[in-house]
This record gives sequence, structure tokens and C-alpha cells, in this order.
Amino acid sequence: MSTSRDRTARATSAAGGIQGVRARARQEITVAIKDEARRQLAVDGAAKLSLRAVARELGMVSSALYRYFPSRDELLTALIVDAYDSMGEAAERADADLPNGASPVTRWVAVCCAVRQWGLTHPHEYALIYGSPVPGYTAPTTTIRSAARVGLLLIAIVREACESGRVTLPPLADEARPEAERIAADLAPELPPEVAAALVAAWAQLYGLLGFELFGQFNRVVEERAVFFEQAVTRLAQGVGLTE
Repeated sequence: MSTSRDRTARATSAAGGIQGVRARARQEITVAIKDEARRQLAVDGAAKLSLRAVARELGMVSSALYRYFPSRDELLTALIVDAYDSMGEAAERADADLPNGASPVTRWVAVCCAVRQWGLTHPHEYALIYGSPVPGYTAPTTTIRSAARVGLLLIAIVREACESGRVTLPPLADEARPEAERIAADLAPELPPEVAAALVAAWAQLYGLLGFELFGQFNRVVEERAVFFEQAVTRLAQGVGLTE
């Protein structure tokens, strides 16, 4: 004969099972919404992303979709965070896959090449995070942590190189020193100002190189783009002061 405690346990277990099913269903629908939104990004661009259009393609009524993403901006934010995290994971995996003792330059180049490969594989998501701003949209602070992953990895590579004496200080003009000191204080207090300023410049040039390739500026200019890119980011590493 079952006791009240047994019946309560079964009821609790059943409730937990129902909640688990609902959570999985919600996750699956959320993934489907974002996948359809990415498809629309590829076709129409971020500026034309529409919750109604996403709902229509998924066979949902708009009111149902709003329970997952109350506005277009919230959906855009979710896509942006996913893109930054995906790129960051690719960069971190490339660094982790290197053998122990890899030189700072080798690590730097591997991370940059992983970022390039991610961009080539996900051009529309790259355009979402590094292309033209979406009219009427301002990214919230919740995107910052994901957006910083590649930059923080590059800082870590340079910091560890400094700690092991494998950095040569790059030149720094006297008039640029106050700004370099501010950059170092804000972003990487453990780095010399010369290195911190050069690192920010290299970070910007990395995405400039990739943007030129993805958005067509290298057409009829650079043919062997992988070789060109690796050579360029190697020079960026050297410009930061990394040595073999």
C-alpha cells in the first residue's frame, strides 16, 4: 500500500519530468528561432531582421515567438552573444590545441588564424558583430563579456610572454605615452604601456585584415590570402614585441 510520502514523491517526480520536457521544448524552439534568424541575416542582412518574418517561416504566430524574444533587439542581442562566444571558443580551442611550450608568436598566429577561419565559415555572423551598425540598435552591456574573449586571450598570450622575458618593448613616441599609459591602466595594468598600445593597434588591424577579405576589398589585390594573412599577423605579433 502506498503511503502519502510515496504519492508525494511520485507527484514531485512527475512534475519534474514535465518541467524537464518543457525546458527541452523551449530550448529546441529557441534554437530554431535563432537558426531561422541567422538564415534571414544571410539573405536580407541584420537591418531587415523581423520577428514576424521569423515566426512566419517557423509556422508560429507572432505572439508565441514574443514569449521567447520580446523584441527584435533582444533577438539580435542573442545572436550577437552567440557569435562572439562561437568565435571566442574557436580562438581558445586553437590555443589549447598547441603543444606545451609553443612560442608566443606561434600562439598569437594560431589564435588569429582561428579567428579568420571562423569568419570565413560564418561571414554573416561576422558581419553582424564587425560590419555596419544596425540602425536603431544599441548593443547592451551583456554583450561585453563575450565580445572580449579574443582580446583577453591575446592579452594573456602577451602577458605570459612578458613574464617569461620574451617581449621586446616596441617604440613609443613621447606624445603618445600618456594615452598608452591610460590604455594600459584600463585594459592590462600588468603590461608596459608600449606593449599595451601596440596590442590595441594589432587587435584593430587583425579585424581590419579579416574585414577586407570578407567584404571584398582584397578582390584582384591579394590572391594567396591564407599565406598573406599569416604573414601579416606574424608581423603584428612582432609589432607587439613578441619574440620567438
